[in-house]
Amino acid sequence: MVDVVSSKVRSRMMAGIGGKDTKPELALRKGLFALGLRYRLHDRKLPGRPDIVLPRWNAVVFVHGCFWHRHPGCRFATTPSTRTEFWLDKFEKNVARDQRNIVALQTLGWRVLVVWECDIKADPGGTLKRVERWIRRGASR
Repeated sequence: MVDVVSSKVRSRMMAGIGGKDTKPELALRKGLFALGLRYRLHDRKLPGRPDIVLPRWNAVVFVHGCFWHRHPGCRFATTPSTRTEFWLDKFEKNVARDQRNIVALQTLGWRVLVVWECDIKADPGGTLKRVERWIRRGASR
């Protein structure tokens, strides 16, 4: 399959994809705040800089994009048809890094939840309720 844009344009487009403050992350944060849950964002002191850090609840939440973090079985976790080997290597490294960060956080005593972009898009209210239950279920420090 041939790309519909030049490689320079594609490169610029991909470089413009941000790693934080994504629409799904902002939607979840807004909902959590409305529920009275207070959090910190992207704490550099923690492995993987979790998207949402809730110190009172000893919990962190990662909001993962299905494409970049390879949501198993998700229709959005596609592999580009050009430079397939490059992409597979990149995705493999992303998943390995995610797993290392989760283990490191758990070793430090944090509870870790991964929320997928497609879950927030498909059912924002249900996902928010599930996340709130998970947060409040944990013992506070």
